Amino acid sequence: MKAVIITGVAGLLGSRLAKWIIENRPDFQVIGIDNLSGGYEDHIDSRVTFYKADLATDDLDRIFSSHPIEYVYHFSAYAAEGLSPFIRKYNYTNNVVATANVINACITHDVKRIVFTSSMAVYGEGVPPFDEKDLPKPVDPYGIAKYACEMDIQVAGEQHGLDWCIIRPHNVYGAHQNIWDRYRNVLGIWIYQKLNNQPITIYGDGSQKRSFSFIDDCLLPLWNAAEAPQASKQIINLGSKKEYSILDAAGILQQIVGGASISFLDKRHEVHVAYSTHEKSETLLGYKDITDLSTGLTDMWEWAKKQPKRNQFVWPKYELEKGLYNFWK
Repeated sequence: MKAVIITGVAGLLGSRLAKWIIENRPDFQVIGIDNLSGGYEDHIDSRVTFYKADLATDDLDRIFSSHPIEYVYHFSAYAAEGLSPFIRKYNYTNNVVATANVINACITHDVKRIVFTSSMAVYGEGVPPFDEKDLPKPVDPYGIAKYACEMDIQVAGEQHGLDWCIIRPHNVYGAHQNIWDRYRNVLGIWIYQKLNNQPITIYGDGSQKRSFSFIDDCLLPLWNAAEAPQASKQIINLGSKKEYSILDAAGILQQIVGGASISFLDKRHEVHVAYSTHEKSETLLGYKDITDLSTGLTDMWEWAKKQPKRNQFVWPKYELEKGLYNFWK
């Protein structure tokens, strides 16, 4: 049986795509890799062949050589843009070094295509909607790391013949998101706060604008990123067409959860307005923006209420504390 590897299989994208492949492409065996630093093993479908491993330090050849790997989805990352200036070494190790090891394994074992999830963070302070042809100008170490990975993958394609597709998703949310990490996706943070009777927090005045992308709408396009011939060596934005202010998104969640107070925190260093074009994802991957934010958040809220009580992850020691925001001290 042919096999596909998913790194970060315990996270939102990895766990949900793994289940989708098992249920929709039964001719593929799903191999999952995760070090469980930011995901949960109970999110991984029991039919996944799971390896607990660290991409930055462990030997990947033993995994790749044990299965007939066709495609690799490299989803593993610590996606905390705002925190990345204070954990630079960790950020680059778990993004750039880990990706280099995955690329080496893909080349060595003749993988047909690697699908890499980059980030809209590579665009930085551009002029929205961000287009794939725009010159990336990341403003934080996380975006810098993702852009470095993109460039390395493209060089591997030129020099070693590795086929690739780079996906730039934006603010994907839904069931299996890590809502227990205080540094990650704002919707997950808000849901955790509501579940724990805390006010939901907004950095600055909430006028920042983002698009939010429901995970279910992204699964078939992600599969097409590996299998579709037209996705070969393409960089593609993936996610919702509609942008919301952070304040408006908070208002939608307030209605869904039956009310929640808002606490406004200090403004932080971040891109103020960030949303992307979507035409390539529709044309090349068959993406359809079906689920509006209210519907998707309702689904995520119902899932979240059924989850076990887990402790919120708080970074035990930052690499750099100078300039650290008061709300993270």
